[in-house]
Parts: sequence; C-alpha cells; structure tokens
Amino acid sequence: MASGLLCLFLNVQAQKKNVDKVVAVLGNNIILASELDQQYVMYLNQGNAADEKVKCYILQQMLVQKLLKQQAEIDSVMVEDNQVDNEVDRRMRYQIQRAGGQDKLEAFLNRSVLQYKDEIRPDVKDQLIANKMQAKITEGVNVTPLEVKKYFDTYKKDSLPDINTEYEIGQIVLHPQLTKAEKQRFYDKLDAIRLRVKSGEDFGFLAKTYSEDPGSAPDGGDLGFFDRTAMAKEFTAWAFKLKAGDISPVFETEFGYHILQVVERRGEQVHARHILIRPQTTPQSLDRVKLHADSIFKNITVEKLPFSTAASLYSDDKESKYNGGMMMYSDNVSARTTFIPADKIDPKDFLVVDTMKVGTVSKPTSFVGQDGKEGYKILFLKSKIPPHKGNLEQDYAKFKEKAQEQKMDKVLSEWFEKRRENSYIKIDDEFKSCDDLKIWTKSTAN
Repeated sequence: MASGLLCLFLNVQAQKKNVDKVVAVLGNNIILASELDQQYVMYLNQGNAADEKVKCYILQQMLVQKLLKQQAEIDSVMVEDNQVDNEVDRRMRYQIQRAGGQDKLEAFLNRSVLQYKDEIRPDVKDQLIANKMQAKITEGVNVTPLEVKKYFDTYKKDSLPDINTEYEIGQIVLHPQLTKAEKQRFYDKLDAIRLRVKSGEDFGFLAKTYSEDPGSAPDGGDLGFFDRTAMAKEFTAWAFKLKAGDISPVFETEFGYHILQVVERRGEQVHARHILIRPQTTPQSLDRVKLHADSIFKNITVEKLPFSTAASLYSDDKESKYNGGMMMYSDNVSARTTFIPADKIDPKDFLVVDTMKVGTVSKPTSFVGQDGKEGYKILFLKSKIPPHKGNLEQDYAKFKEKAQEQKMDKVLSEWFEKRRENSYIKIDDEFKSCDDLKIWTKSTAN
C-alpha cells in the first residue's frame, strides 16, 4: 500500500512539473488535477481503500470550498495567519501519526515535512476561510419550540428513533500532588537537557528524543505561532519575554516542567518550540490522594456535604468541577448535554455506575486517564433513563438539535443554489459521469 501511495504521489509531482490539467473552473478560481490528486493521496493516507470514484466527491467538496471562498472575498471574511499555522501543524501531527513517524512520512512524501507544510498551507487557508464563510451564512439560524414540534411531527410513530439507556453522572477527580523533593529529579532531568542545548546540541533532536509532549515532540517540539491566549499563563510569560533564539530556564505549568526556545516573533504572535518533562506519580503520592479521597467520600455520605459542593471544592477536573461535577457529552460541538448514552461512557466508569442506584455515590476508585495521569475518582449517579422511543418530553434537546441542523442545511442549500446559478462553472469531461457533480453543471449561467 505504501509503495502504491508513493508512486501515486510522485506521479502527481511529475504531472505538476509538466502540464497540470485544469479539472474544474468556478468563476476566477481553477482546480488543478494535481490539487485533486493531492487530496486523494491524503484520503488514502487516512487508511481508506483506493477508489477512483471518491475523486468525484472530493472534487465536489473542492467546488463548494471555492464558491465559499469567492463569497468570502466579497464579504472580506479572513482568517489569521496563526490559525492557519496551527491547523497545518495539527494536520501534520495527524499525518505523522498515521505514517508511523516523521521519517516515514518524509520518505513517503519524498520531501521534508517543512516543505510539505508550505505546499498545503494555501489550501488549508482556503478551507478555513470557507468554513468561516459557511458559519457566517448560518450564524443567525435558530429554531423555536414550535419549529421543534413541527420537526418532531414529521416522524411517523413507528419511525421514531430508539434512544439507548442514558446516564447523568457526576465525578470528583483527584490527582496526586508531589512534594518538592519528589519533583526535584524531574526538574534536574530537564535542566540537564537545557545545559546540553546551551552547549550547542540541537534543540529539535533533543525534543524528539526526550520531550513528553506527544503533539509536538515529532516536530522537534515545534508549536507553531500562538498568541497570548493559547497557552498556560506561565508558558505565555516566558514566550513573550524572550527574544528570538533565547532559551528559557526550567519552569513549571500544570502540564509539567518545560524549557522553550523562541523561534520568531510577529507582533503579538510568537513561534516557539519546547521540551516537556512530566513528573511521574510515586507510591507515596498515590497513598496520600487515596486518604484524601476517602475523607471526601466520608464528608459526602456521612456529613451530608452536597456532591456538587464537594466537586467545586476538591475536584481536579476543570471542565466538570464548576458544573456541579456533572460530566458533559456532545456528538455535536454546538450541543452539549449531561445525558450520556451508555455506549459513550468510559468503560471503567460504566462498570461502576451500572451497579449503582440512582442518587448514590461510589467509593473512591483508582484510574489512569488518557493522558497517563493516575488518580482516584468518586462517581455520583444522578439519573438513569432506560431505553425508549424518542419523545419530546425526554429528548427535546436532541430533536431541537436535529431541527436546527435541518434548518441550517436548508439555508445553505438555498444559498448554494443561488450562487451556483450565477457563477461560471466548467468541469472537465473526465468527470461528466459523476453523480456528485451533476448539480454543478445543470442550467448554469455560462
């Protein structure tokens, strides 16, 4: 598979060096065969099976993007350079992970990651502008309770969705706190790395070798450009204090110990790279947090301290502690709820709450988070809704979300239809049989 992808990529580059075929035109924008093939290569690198028909769908999405970009230029809709840089970095981290490492990706691409970043940056920028334009088109779309009811009434009784068992779960998350003596060896480890950088060793190589930040370590610790709001306050303070090329002393944030080097400064944007060492828990620190968890459990069950109060006082989970300790769930960025489907609950948490009665609190249980942090957790089962057919009384938020999505789709469809009819569109005959593209070629004002 890898050799096949490499051949395809090299063919794309050879085509680009010679005559690059125009596969579509929309207004003043053109789409080249090499651009389409590049998108197809990325599709394959995500683990998808080879299928030439997918190019029809990809080209259709590229036309949508061009139409949105065309309107964005008229409406002066723009994105900041740091947003583009961050998105390019995010995509490259994903591609590196998919390829099994930066070296393997560079071998596959036959070029450095930095070169490839420069190549994809214009397209990434266009995509972000298109997304922002689409959000602008639908920003005022809301639904009333009457519209939700009308949407619900479009379902036949036997076609209403089956809703899985849902739970409302509270949590108090407790992580061990290390003493200064316990932290010292991690500080010393990073300080020794800092001295190696100061003596002339390559920062990027040391970051790849030692940094415990999985997002930036493959890129030599490179974080791209960021502003004063993007990082922890301690990190931001050093990043904006240092000059280009300077290296910070070892400093601590909630994530661990860092050293950073400023690469470039553009006004209120800084390009930096860092090395992170995360202090590891000790048996003694776990024993201390276990005693703390037992004490909180006693306060809730014996002293009758409200769970929501205990969460706000003691929980280390920032997302839930100010929400009465309640976990939140969303399968859509715009809609969050405390009702969590059974199959979306962390399996270890589910084993606990599935044996609990509504209104009760679990004894502290040990856990290891996705970030590798150990700790103890106390769970509270607020409610459990058994499987049922969807209804407005229990599932209003779900039907409201679907009604709003439908209304937004209608607004977008009307917008696209109007702009399509008034735009010059030409698609190469190679794609004339694509069902996905027929809407773009009918009755256009050519």
